[in-house]
Amino acid sequence: MRNNLRKFVYLAVLTASFSVSAGSFEDFFRAARSDNAGVVKELLGRGFDPNTQDEHGQTGLLIAMREPSPKVVEVLLDSPKTNVELRNAKDESPLMMAALKGQQDVVTKLIARDADINKPGWTPLHYASTNGHVAVMKQLLDNHAFIDAQSPNGTTPLMMAAMYGSTAAVQLLLDEGADTQMKNEKGMTAIDFAQRAGRSDAVRLLGAAVRAKKPSDGKW
Repeated sequence: MRNNLRKFVYLAVLTASFSVSAGSFEDFFRAARSDNAGVVKELLGRGFDPNTQDEHGQTGLLIAMREPSPKVVEVLLDSPKTNVELRNAKDESPLMMAALKGQQDVVTKLIARDADINKPGWTPLHYASTNGHVAVMKQLLDNHAFIDAQSPNGTTPLMMAAMYGSTAAVQLLLDEGADTQMKNEKGMTAIDFAQRAGRSDAVRLLGAAVRAKKPSDGKW
């Protein structure tokens, strides 16, 4: 009888713990999506792991940045337990997402948390260049971002800026010494990207940069 009672108590405690854990999981990701910083802070205080991933492999930090949920982002970045380098299935880091959105304050906090500025494949500088976020691009470059980083298909930040970014983004990369002659796997240079996108402004800037580096032979 006593053994049965012990088993019952053990099962009851185990079931309750599982229910609390499952409830915390749902509460955490619901709060991350709705920018409910109070709930997130409470859960972290109770020991909930901020690096928990949802059924799609997304962390609370990445979800909060996507929504956006700025108050939750702040709470998670303030937590020393948050791993700021956990990435999603596309190998996108929180710093990449902040760079893409031009969230300079978040970029600053992530850099202070030693987030990877350089990584194999697509980088934060690629993402910042894509949307022409010049301030973030400069911030990354000032923190030793590799200016000619190549994506898996050989695309550089300059190519992304030439096709999708802004004139100022292209100019910044040129001023900082980006290589205009690099080619991706399809043999395309930054000028080719600009021409394909119909970016006459980028074509002009890149053309001038290429000509400036050509030896004077009477043809330029």
